[in-house]
Amino acid sequence: MMKQLILASQSPRRKMLLGQLGYQFSTLVADIDESVCDHESAKDYVLRLAQEKALAIFHRLAHEQQKQSLVLGADTCVVIDGIVLGKPANEAECIEALLRLENNQHQVLTAIAVVGYEAVDAVDMQSQIIETQVHFKALTLSEITRYWQTGEPCDKAGSYAIQGIGGQFVTTINGSYSAVVGLPLYETAQLLAKSGLPTTIQDNS
Repeated sequence: MMKQLILASQSPRRKMLLGQLGYQFSTLVADIDESVCDHESAKDYVLRLAQEKALAIFHRLAHEQQKQSLVLGADTCVVIDGIVLGKPANEAECIEALLRLENNQHQVLTAIAVVGYEAVDAVDMQSQIIETQVHFKALTLSEITRYWQTGEPCDKAGSYAIQGIGGQFVTTINGSYSAVVGLPLYETAQLLAKSGLPTTIQDNS
């Protein structure tokens, strides 16, 4: 029997991208602490959050539902000079973040994790980190202020949305565009297929 897919997120961007792969799925929100731990690297951080989101939802399910489900967790962070730039709490944090990114290259790390049962009562988790290099044009303070006033940066890691107004800041990208948006299409399809849930056009072998 084909397993049911659950996305551990209410992000409209992740829902759109997962739907783009042709999957039917439901969504549940994982309530976890997203603080960076002391001495935790950006890669360890983003991978931990993706795994914790998937596991939080999986453990919330009844046992019979666990056996019939795969849970997909994902997390994205923006990193420059080893510093993780989260979602801005206010205009000052947005300005500080974008002044770091302007006329510079940064990394966008997106981790995905899939949790399900490999066998009876044997929980299996597959995970992966995707790194994309993004370069910004030079920005002025007035551009950043006007961008903040659009409301777009408020809930975005790194204070920008590549798929929105903020896309005009990006001069080059080396890696996965969909990963920067929030869910890498290729890697997600491969990981779900490996876990027994191929897309409708993939060979099930």
